[in-house]
Amino acid sequence: MTPKTSDAAARTTALITGASAGLGAEFARQLASQGHNVVLVARNRARLEESAAELERHYGVTAEVLPADLASDDGVAAVVGRLSDPQRPVEILVNNAGIGLLHNFEDNPISEEKKHLKLHGETAMELTHAALKGMLERRSGRIINVASIAAFLPRGTYSAAKAWLVSFSRWANLSYGRQGIKVTAVCPGFTHTEFHDRMGMDKSVAPSWAWLHAGRVVREGLADNARGKAVSIPSRRYKVVAAVARIAPARLVAGPARKPKGARTPQ
Repeated sequence: MTPKTSDAAARTTALITGASAGLGAEFARQLASQGHNVVLVARNRARLEESAAELERHYGVTAEVLPADLASDDGVAAVVGRLSDPQRPVEILVNNAGIGLLHNFEDNPISEEKKHLKLHGETAMELTHAALKGMLERRSGRIINVASIAAFLPRGTYSAAKAWLVSFSRWANLSYGRQGIKVTAVCPGFTHTEFHDRMGMDKSVAPSWAWLHAGRVVREGLADNARGKAVSIPSRRYKVVAAVARIAPARLVAGPARKPKGARTPQ
């Protein structure tokens, strides 16, 4: 499928982090199918190059590869440099890179918790800041921050980081919307991607009805962003979850209570 726009240089460019797999790869596919050139950011150069070649072949767009570890200062600086280049403007930024932590907060090394927080909060903030200058000058731009339905649930540092991202996106959309910039936090529930596999999570803990497909999440997220919505919650089932979480007592939506270490099981 080839986009209607034939001149690749005249198309707008989208930069997607965490683009080698999962939701990031799906954002890249759908944006390329709409005729946008893409900049693919992730750690694995080989996978990025493979994805870039496929996107160029299928959609006739230009796909640029930018290997970077966004948990490191050098990696963030490389992407900030690309976003700040006035000769190669980025019209759409998708902050998708992230990780999950399988264990409880007290069992995780603090170095992993800091890396987790940097990726989900600080890195997204830095990249947004870098992209905004050019967007404000052009008075147009789109920013998508991939958050989670967990943002509405009190469930550890992942929920806390995603809640910050939702709040940041609400503020930015309100603040910059009048200047032509749309900012959206996309908040999916459980989604079939490599994310949970890399965590080592047992997917059977969630019922089959709870799982979404990446194509739907991205399609609804892009549509809500184009409409200027600050928060996108793909699927009716997760809209209900978010609505209930707003009014239900925190102890009911926080998940099952964990038994303290050393505690005896009642006989």
